[in-house]
Amino acid sequence: MVEVRHHYATVRGHRVFYREAGSPEAPTLVLLHGFPSSSRMFRHLIPALADRFHVIAPDHLGFGNSDAPPVDAFTYTFDSLTDVTEALLHQLGVTRYALYVQDYGAPIGWRLALRTPDAITAVITQNGNAYEDGFVPDFWKPVWAYAENPGPRTEPAVRTALSLDAIRWQYLHGVGRPELVDPDTWAADHREVSRPGNDLVQLALFRDYAGNRPLYAQVHAYFRERRVPLLAVWGAGDEIFGPNGARAFARDLPDAEIHLVPGGGHFLLESHLDTVVGYMRGFLTAAESAA
Repeated sequence: MVEVRHHYATVRGHRVFYREAGSPEAPTLVLLHGFPSSSRMFRHLIPALADRFHVIAPDHLGFGNSDAPPVDAFTYTFDSLTDVTEALLHQLGVTRYALYVQDYGAPIGWRLALRTPDAITAVITQNGNAYEDGFVPDFWKPVWAYAENPGPRTEPAVRTALSLDAIRWQYLHGVGRPELVDPDTWAADHREVSRPGNDLVQLALFRDYAGNRPLYAQVHAYFRERRVPLLAVWGAGDEIFGPNGARAFARDLPDAEIHLVPGGGHFLLESHLDTVVGYMRGFLTAAESAA
């Protein structure tokens, strides 16, 4: 049985929760979760990789077991979430690592890579977007409208993303075998975004999300210049970040390994864990050998 250790660290005055497994002497893999989940989404992935990797999976501020300071006490932007993650890794003495990003984890991961490109040994993106091609227009239209003009006219449409039905949809849409997805996932996520004041946290991040798009040109340049090994393993049925988002990585990284998984959705680990683990182990082994 693999030991998964559960820790808290005080980072910039805030309590940050993270899961850790594997030997600190092994190559490090940092897992960055998406909305509306937490490092809980990696509960099965961590033990599947800890025999060969030192795995660290933090909860972003406002999510999971990390602090969720009110919006008047912390500025919820992707820059500020990156600041906290960067400080946590520095505090833990992590200077080189492979990166796994999903959903919100992607804009945080891209910022980490741009700030310290020499730290990143490889990238796994699981429905973690870096291209305009990835945005499914019908899903993102209300987010862009809210970011451009936040107020009573645009806010109700994005608030629906915090409802139980919307969170359940995030887990089940595009999934060929929905009976494989544990209902505790969406129940736990809904419970956490329903905490007093957390709606304002999520709305702040919705408003800030549009600010990730201008960053993409820098990310693409980073890919071209650094030629970082990249694996895109994508739920082919994702209606948030569509398959074209995975294919687009090949424009800047011709050697990128890209897999579209039939019957997989946005939270691919819930239905296709073994498939993802298989791709990751082969990819990371090859990336280590080439380093």
